[in-house]
Amino acid sequence: MTTATWFNDLPDSRLIAEFSMWSADLVNLSSDLSRIAPHADVLHIDVADGHFAPALLFFPDLVAAMKRASAVPIHVHLMVADSELLAQARQFVEAGADLISIHAENGAAIAPVFDYLEHKGIKKGMVLKVDTPVSDAAPHIARLDFLTLLGTAIGVKGQGLNEKAGGRLQDAKALINSKASGRRVVLAADGGIRDTTVPVLRTHGAETVVLGSLAFGAPDLAERMRWLKAL
Repeated sequence: MTTATWFNDLPDSRLIAEFSMWSADLVNLSSDLSRIAPHADVLHIDVADGHFAPALLFFPDLVAAMKRASAVPIHVHLMVADSELLAQARQFVEAGADLISIHAENGAAIAPVFDYLEHKGIKKGMVLKVDTPVSDAAPHIARLDFLTLLGTAIGVKGQGLNEKAGGRLQDAKALINSKASGRRVVLAADGGIRDTTVPVLRTHGAETVVLGSLAFGAPDLAERMRWLKAL
């Protein structure tokens, strides 16, 4: 069971290790959860409805099963059309999500979801597509716990990091510093995460990167995580 203080307990002196379960071995998910348990600070679940993003991912029952099998906090990233956003948030909260991130591009649908998450005591995040201005997050910073910038097109694996990713992280860090009123907002980078890009993203302000094949495909996971956490 996730502790009530999990967010406050996230490290601030090294990269937070956020593992994308999209890259796990879904046939042997229990084994992979056990394998990453010594290294993972957060489990990342992508949810896509096939409309907002060109993919169909994942479902509440998977989160509920992972919640029973792991004590690592679960971060659900909703890539969902406005009309379904609140209903999806409710389902994933009921399934056991500890943090739910929604998109800045959801516009008017954002406030009701954040109101609901606050009422339920669930941490709140926001995600920006690679072409969405960082300034679009400004009206929401005071309500956020995580701010995630995508470095690749949404919902597609295996792309290279957008050349603007570093500068956008710097802009986001400045926005957090100016608008968050001293509360912690974790700055995350998602997409294009490679051994060559993580040091760049870290230098530009990323506090966590969403690890896919860089972690799950590592020949020696413990060594890969020692390298990552030393950045």
